Amino acid sequence: MTFGTPQGTGWIEVICGCMFSGKTEELIRRLRRAQIARKRVAIFKPLLDDRYASGEIVTHDRISIPSVPVRHPREILDLGCEADVLGIDEVQFFDRAVVDVCQELAGRGTRVIVAGLDTDYRGLPFDPVPELMAVAEYVTKAQAICVVCGNPATRTQRVVAGGGRILVAGSGAYEARCRRCFRPPEEESGDLFSPAAGDEEGGGG
Repeated sequence: MTFGTPQGTGWIEVICGCMFSGKTEELIRRLRRAQIARKRVAIFKPLLDDRYASGEIVTHDRISIPSVPVRHPREILDLGCEADVLGIDEVQFFDRAVVDVCQELAGRGTRVIVAGLDTDYRGLPFDPVPELMAVAEYVTKAQAICVVCGNPATRTQRVVAGGGRILVAGSGAYEARCRRCFRPPEEESGDLFSPAAGDEEGGGG
């Protein structure tokens, strides 16, 4: 990431995109660089996300870094109050309070880096990420590869039936799709709930 670093202030960075676009990998990369620079780093994730490990954030390729699971965003203010750099993964699983928490931390002088989905399985904005994007100083929108046609993917296709807006799962339940290949729920058909031909795990990375 290249930009003029602000001096004497905090700020917010948002890394967003569809599933399998490398959001968590980029978050980990930035946090590790901060650690190399000997900054005080604190890392958090929602308690809801227990797919790979409870005490780590983990990419689909199993790259990991230790983190603290929290139930509510307000916990982050207390646990991360001494951090110079603070990371939050899967930020879409928190309620709107996480926006106020990030704003408060940045106001205290903390560099806040969050990663999360910008749209849900219906292709609609996934709160609170759009609001975080609006108040952030820096936004990075990552893209995956569409498992159907190979074009850049910006949408998350759910390929299993059932579940509400939040269904914590990995490549067996979701695929990255481009605009053309994405099918919102109202257009679902029987064959939609099958992985793309030749890709039983639906992509990753």
